[in-house]
Amino acid sequence: MPKETYIPCLLGLFRQYGYDGATLSKISEATGLGKASLYHHFPGGKDQMVETVLDYLEKWLSENILPALESEGDAVTRLQRMCLRLNELYQGGEQPCIFAILLSGSARDVFHAKVKALFQGWIDAIANVLIESGMDAQLAKQRGEDVAIAIQGSLILSQALDDTTPFRRTSEQLPTIICR
Repeated sequence: MPKETYIPCLLGLFRQYGYDGATLSKISEATGLGKASLYHHFPGGKDQMVETVLDYLEKWLSENILPALESEGDAVTRLQRMCLRLNELYQGGEQPCIFAILLSGSARDVFHAKVKALFQGWIDAIANVLIESGMDAQLAKQRGEDVAIAIQGSLILSQALDDTTPFRRTSEQLPTIICR
């Protein structure tokens, strides 16, 4: 099977255990691949596995989030579409954010630049929507950051409380709040 077949499994493992906790033994068990097969598919080891997951998420963002933000409609409608897509990615708040997980522990230095670029692209796309709606560029950038803060914070709170209500409420209310 191509290595792309294993991306959902790897994403789940890194979400659950983080970079440091997702040992090769756990990865081997979850994927059903022996360690030799893992290195065949991912010669760069665990770092390449995470890079593959990040590449997948970058592609997902460019195919789902950016089109939602670049679609027709007013800013609220476009942000609502974005939130619907994020709802899918995070399964209604049940899944933690892999980006936040990769910014802690030993993975931070390795993957920081890629995660930063993904966040910056997302924030810039939100800011562009707000600028198109007539908002001042500086305020639009701040509001783009506010969206990232609210989504990420609601994911953390949902995980901490074992209750997806904060994420669901945030994703429902955020488009209207951010456009005020």
